[in-house]
Amino acid sequence: MFIEPSRKKEIMTPRTGWIEVICGSMFSGKTEELIRRLNRAKIARQQVEIFKPAFDKRYHAEDIVSHNDNSIRSTPVQTPSEILLLAGSCDVVGLDEAQFFDQSILDVCNTLANSGKRVIVAGLDMDYEAKPFGCMPQLMSIAEYVTKVHAICVVCGEVASHSFRTSPSRERVLLGETDAYEARCRRCFNLGDRVQRP
Repeated sequence: MFIEPSRKKEIMTPRTGWIEVICGSMFSGKTEELIRRLNRAKIARQQVEIFKPAFDKRYHAEDIVSHNDNSIRSTPVQTPSEILLLAGSCDVVGLDEAQFFDQSILDVCNTLANSGKRVIVAGLDMDYEAKPFGCMPQLMSIAEYVTKVHAICVVCGEVASHSFRTSPSRERVLLGETDAYEARCRRCFNLGDRVQRP
């Protein structure tokens, strides 16, 4: 389990910021972990601002919602630059589905952290072809803390780190849930449609 770093409350010392990345496959609990950390910050009376890509409306147009229906209020944004304008004087910034943002999200996260904010980012580390997804590899490299969460393979029950697409679409970005994706271990992912289900 991730334990939040302590933040010293010394008046004379400028507050330091950092970046945390939560990554993994579909159905691994990334958004659930993001919501957990943000709720803990709220309980600690820290000011929290949360953002997600505006086009992701799978569960709700505004809220971030996990696959098991936990949710938290967020602000949909079209571009990462909007985050800098909207983050204001908050203590903690949460970002969901970061893989859908363009490369400018790296500068945005660094700017926020350099200004003393705790930045918590969640996203898919690999796409449906098991290739690094969007800005996530770079975000993981500049982050102070990286947590990789895992799902359970729907075929064999082993630890799963791959998102297997069951839909015939070849688009890199395809919003979906269990209708379009399965969590699979490396072996069952590589077997693809040839996998033998029990």
